Amino acid sequence: MSELTETARVVVIGGGAVGASALYHLALAGWSDCVLLEKNELTAGSTWHAAGNVPTFSTAWSVMHMQRYSTELYRRLGDAVEYPMNYHVTGSLRLGHSPERVQEFQRARGMGRYQGMDMEILSPREAQALYPFLAIHDLAGVLYDPHDGDIDPAQLTQALAKGARDLGCRIERFRPATGISRKDGEWIVHTAKGDIRCEYVVNAAGYYAQRVGEWFKPFGGRTVPMMVMSHQYMLTDEIPEIADWTRDHGKLPLLRDVDSSYYLRQEKTGLNLGPYERNCKAHWVSPDDPMPEDFSFQLYPDDLERLEWYIEDAMARVPLLGSVGVNKVINGPIPYAPDGLPLIGPIPGVPNAFEACVFTFGIAQAGGAGKVLAEWIVEGATEWDMWACDPRRYTAYADNDYCIAKGMETYGHEYAMHFPWHEWPAGRNRRLSSLHDRLKAAGAQFGPYNGWERANWFAQQGDDTSEAATQTWDRSGPWEKRIREECHVVRDGVGVIAISGFTRLKVEGPGARDFVDGLTASRLPEPGRIGLAYFPDHRGRILTECSVMVHGSDEVGLITAAAAQWHDGELLRRQAPKGITVSDHSDAVECLLVTGPKTREILEPLTEGHDLMAPWLSVSMTGKVAGEDCALIRVSFAGELGWEIHCAPDSAGTIWDALLDAGVKPFGMYALNSLRLEKGYRAWKGDLTSDYTLLEGGLDRFIKLDKPQDFPGKAALLHEKQQGSPKQFVTLIVDADTADAPSMSTIWHEGEIVGETNSGAWGYRVNASIALGMIRSDLALPGTEVEIEIYGDRCRAIVQPDQPLWDADNERLRA
Repeated sequence: MSELTETARVVVIGGGAVGASALYHLALAGWSDCVLLEKNELTAGSTWHAAGNVPTFSTAWSVMHMQRYSTELYRRLGDAVEYPMNYHVTGSLRLGHSPERVQEFQRARGMGRYQGMDMEILSPREAQALYPFLAIHDLAGVLYDPHDGDIDPAQLTQALAKGARDLGCRIERFRPATGISRKDGEWIVHTAKGDIRCEYVVNAAGYYAQRVGEWFKPFGGRTVPMMVMSHQYMLTDEIPEIADWTRDHGKLPLLRDVDSSYYLRQEKTGLNLGPYERNCKAHWVSPDDPMPEDFSFQLYPDDLERLEWYIEDAMARVPLLGSVGVNKVINGPIPYAPDGLPLIGPIPGVPNAFEACVFTFGIAQAGGAGKVLAEWIVEGATEWDMWACDPRRYTAYADNDYCIAKGMETYGHEYAMHFPWHEWPAGRNRRLSSLHDRLKAAGAQFGPYNGWERANWFAQQGDDTSEAATQTWDRSGPWEKRIREECHVVRDGVGVIAISGFTRLKVEGPGARDFVDGLTASRLPEPGRIGLAYFPDHRGRILTECSVMVHGSDEVGLITAAAAQWHDGELLRRQAPKGITVSDHSDAVECLLVTGPKTREILEPLTEGHDLMAPWLSVSMTGKVAGEDCALIRVSFAGELGWEIHCAPDSAGTIWDALLDAGVKPFGMYALNSLRLEKGYRAWKGDLTSDYTLLEGGLDRFIKLDKPQDFPGKAALLHEKQQGSPKQFVTLIVDADTADAPSMSTIWHEGEIVGETNSGAWGYRVNASIALGMIRSDLALPGTEVEIEIYGDRCRAIVQPDQPLWDADNERLRA
């Protein structure tokens, strides 16, 4: 027996496909002093019973990247590591029953083409030519992905493991990790066979990830936001017709009837049916169903009764399915995060600790996940912006009840379309502002923002507020008239929006100002002022945007997006020197944005102690509105004269009532989105992502390369400034039809893909469809004509001058 490892640079806990991929990619990066611990044999968790499907389809840009990379890796992996694998690239047919579903397919096809994948939309007859046993009478269209297929999960894991071993890494089976401790800046991983000291730890423990995650709580961690679902698939006996077809034509494409919610795949010469049923079942969520200490290579009892509808539907779709019996049923645990996407990245609050866990589609994503995880550890940043999978996207609101409710909802709607106006109902009302009842009484239709319920739009009597009404990609619906009215109120009078849950961070201690200044490419404002600051990584790429107020050399306040709470807090805390503290005050303050050309005359009789004639970007910390203590900040994300009122939550109701009594009208987040697009204001993780540098993002006026302080990415940005940026941020006016451009819509010029949109909506002040995006720099000239592919339709678009579409000189804002 080989000697057991006692020291390593990285310890990976968990020997499934993802853990093995993480180890392999660390080895590829030159980090061979790494060890993987597995309490049983490799693949003993979800990997061993996984169906092994390997799709590329996603409408999340980073997830598509990750899955595409997996398919590319798997094609060459067997030869690269000299380990044979059964990887069948059969292609897949994704069946659409409605025009809306075909629109989703068109969107995915456009994204796939951008990433080099030649997906196609087929007619039902064309699909039937590839799959002759398919009933097509009720289909509207079919998405064909030639890169889809299936792989043997055990062989994949063993191939990744062999590759890692060959490059010097170690894998120690039957050596379970039992806990962790920390000493002298290093981790000590405790095992049943002795301790291992290491620099980094990776939680790749699959459906046991939450248990492993508890070990990190004494060191700043939190409970891993996840739950476990029961997923079943059934294998049939041999079907003679499929055997004959395979002999003459090869393996059938994989079918996904996404509107009926199942996949159907050829397995040898039979079929494999795997539904995602609405009447689904969670496991290990109650005292009478505890998680066992070890579930290696085990399954749940068969429970085909709850799949009855799906089996019958699949038999109607492919009648051959009903011609033979069921040979085997697999019913095993699959971990789910609330949104069904994995957790890949830094463990919130914990130094040198990472997660690569809670994979619902672990086989399809393992290859890309290993690449991403290795980049996080080795380089401190990833090639693709991975916010969709970042563990910090869930904050304290994501408790056990939330995770169970959302996990079951996501599983039962695994193939659901995510319409832009639709809000999923499970797991709601986690964080309610002190204004919630008032907003509800005013007709607010809510959406969650980092768990906070904010008003998206305000319905009036007779408006259709049903969930069914939101099942559209088009801008028209009961909300459109109300959004227009809300935008016009802000344009012509005064509107108020409650923006609950802004992240509020305070940096304090000797040299606090200099510390913050050394992290941003921007120049910090003087006391009594507020300014935007942009924080780059070492490559000059965008990490975050914060509104900054300097209260003195030893105190700086930052306000940032609600969703950025743990991300931005960590950005500061991880780099804070001794003596500097970073505290979070997000729950202590409510924010009301009051904005429109008549705002000053509305506020004057309600205000004491604040100077309403102070210039734009002024900050007044002491004074009252409607008799309540508050701060006034003269900014408006709507691009009109306005102030943000920052007050204690229990003061917000009095101020709200006084504003509405004075004639101010409420507006919601949908209207605010329209208004900010007309000003060219960017949104975090929409327009501002780490896919782009600050210069590509068009943030030149906020970048102070001549500031004496060094900052992350300064050298990279200086180099880019000299060499030029390959892409540039642009605002476009689009000849859109019924739908505006969603994020990552492909931009074309003379038959070539030249860029992508980041956000889009109708602008009700300029009466046009607007898109913000990135295009090739030589085309980023006012008047350039391009095309934006919106759900399959290429729409003419014109690059606009580098200035706001509305109030280009900011005269209304500064009034």
